[in-house]
Amino acid sequence: MVQTLEKNQVPGKAASTWTGSAREQAVQRMFTAIARFYDLNNSLLSFGLHHSWKRQAVSYIPPRSGTRALDLGAGTCDLAILLDAHLRHEGQVFAADLNEAMLRVGQQKVRGQNLTNQISCLQMNAEHLTFPDQTFETVTAGFCVRNVGNLSKALGEIYRVLKPGGRFVCLEFSRPVSPVFRTLYDWYSFKLLPWIGTVVARDGTGVYEYLPASIRNFPDQDRYCVLLKEAGFPSVEYHNVTGGIVAIHVAVK
Repeated sequence: MVQTLEKNQVPGKAASTWTGSAREQAVQRMFTAIARFYDLNNSLLSFGLHHSWKRQAVSYIPPRSGTRALDLGAGTCDLAILLDAHLRHEGQVFAADLNEAMLRVGQQKVRGQNLTNQISCLQMNAEHLTFPDQTFETVTAGFCVRNVGNLSKALGEIYRVLKPGGRFVCLEFSRPVSPVFRTLYDWYSFKLLPWIGTVVARDGTGVYEYLPASIRNFPDQDRYCVLLKEAGFPSVEYHNVTGGIVAIHVAVK
């Protein structure tokens, strides 16, 4: 039976275990509520490290002129803007996100940097990409894929729209390598982060309970490699960053 949400129901961490439309509705409601504060909260909660993580992810993309790239789950377009700069403003970047409120913030940033000729913002579901087969040389996703309702379907769509030899670069939270570091990280994620979200960010959506729970339930580095190979990618590797708090997976079609 598909779970449904009442209009004002706060899904919190329970949403991280749901699949399909229930998960999608819960996640979209939460991100709509925090869209205006998303960038600020990202910087506060990651101690500014998310900027470095995104730059490292982009570095795994060949900076070829004329590259057509899709940034999936683009949100406020930080990664899309970095990708455009990495391609020396000589590529074509599509920033796609399902959430209208997040994408509206991203569009403002793109316009503010006079990048509307280089970056096109599109509202789109990762599980139903409206591009033809073999459209892109590159697909990127930053902190996106763990929020989709059907991960296997989204990975299949990514594989479909990539050209042969194209690469998918995915930046996502993962499993810290050191047991001691993992314990500290869990304390921060499940104790301190929800408190910050509730008291400092004045969040009432439950998103700061959902986020650490969604990370805990997402496949670890090796399991995610298996899922990428099952989606069709013959070549998959990953690189741990900040002790494995995040990982950059690079999958080549």
